[in-house]
Amino acid sequence: MKKEGLWTKDFISISVVNFGLMLSMYLLLVTMAPYAIEKYSVSVSTAGLVASIFIIGALMSRLFAGRQIESVGNKKMLMIGIAIYIMMTFFYFIPTNVFALMAIRFLQGIGVGMATTATGTIVGKIIPPHKYGEGIGYFSLSAVLAAAIGPLIGVALIEHINYTSIFVFSLVVGIVSLIISILVDSPAKELMSSNKRFTFSSFIEPKALPISISIFVIALGYSSILSFITAYTAEIDLVEAGSFYFLVYALSIMISRPFTGKLVDLKGGNSVAYPGLILFAIGMFLISQAHTSFVFLIASAFIGLGYGNFQSCTQSLAIKVTPRERIGLATSTYLVFLELGIGFGPFILGCLVPLIGYRGMYLSLAGLIMMGIPIYYLLHGRKDKEVLFSKMT
Repeated sequence: MKKEGLWTKDFISISVVNFGLMLSMYLLLVTMAPYAIEKYSVSVSTAGLVASIFIIGALMSRLFAGRQIESVGNKKMLMIGIAIYIMMTFFYFIPTNVFALMAIRFLQGIGVGMATTATGTIVGKIIPPHKYGEGIGYFSLSAVLAAAIGPLIGVALIEHINYTSIFVFSLVVGIVSLIISILVDSPAKELMSSNKRFTFSSFIEPKALPISISIFVIALGYSSILSFITAYTAEIDLVEAGSFYFLVYALSIMISRPFTGKLVDLKGGNSVAYPGLILFAIGMFLISQAHTSFVFLIASAFIGLGYGNFQSCTQSLAIKVTPRERIGLATSTYLVFLELGIGFGPFILGCLVPLIGYRGMYLSLAGLIMMGIPIYYLLHGRKDKEVLFSKMT
């Protein structure tokens, strides 16, 4: 029997669409707070809410999207989500007030949540089952690159042009993404068993829940990088090194991804998950002890090799353990827990900083990540071989 290829037109197209959406998301995420302060003279806390309310909208829409995506259709939900995103981007050009801006951000988050749940579901269906690890690895690279490039573009546009240029850029990215999505062949609908009652399994895929809990714990640790790395590098006088963090992080993932994705498919998730957690913990320890740019950037590379590969590995596992007709629900379940970890982490960790400082926080998170090893083992690792062999047969 002839094995299907990975690099098809649809796989490349959906990865490009995902990259565009995530690029714009990260670009706006890092520029909305300063925009709200400059435009509406709001407090720092209110400005933070303007930026983060987008994530709340995305989380809420994922719960709906995961349940309805098979009945609505993967491609249709993708296009509806992008259309909402484009429509809300238009409203940035209209002078309003900070409360209207929050509403725009919330609704735009709903659109992106729907669209990215659809991209994750579509890619899970067009990747051959024997290439899930490799395929999800390359697909998730689109989000990694977006997280590294988006903030750089946002800051450059603010410094050299103005905030309006950010909205124009986001609008163009949205329109291009919509055009490309039209060219994607929609995977066939695979309806779940009809159940109109609102039960736990209507919104959360039970088979994907264990691996989703694992990524929640680890994402709590990574949220410290997204939220506090700028303040930390300023405190330890490594601002220049801090500006290169995401570049080194992305490069380390790009270099390792061709090997780690294939390793998941051939040897199972444990072959990447356990080394990934150890490397992530080492990276956090080095971050906590960094006094030079060299040590800081080496830590960035370790975190990329560790967290970056653990994240893509666990996303592929969430799909592997799930029946094909519930891939959409598994994708939304995984992404909800991932974003809950990243979203709630700053609130929890923010309470630690006044008590033990940034260095103490990062050191304690190295311990949390090591605790993630037995958590992963109990939730998934001990039965990983069963999953590998079941997909091979």
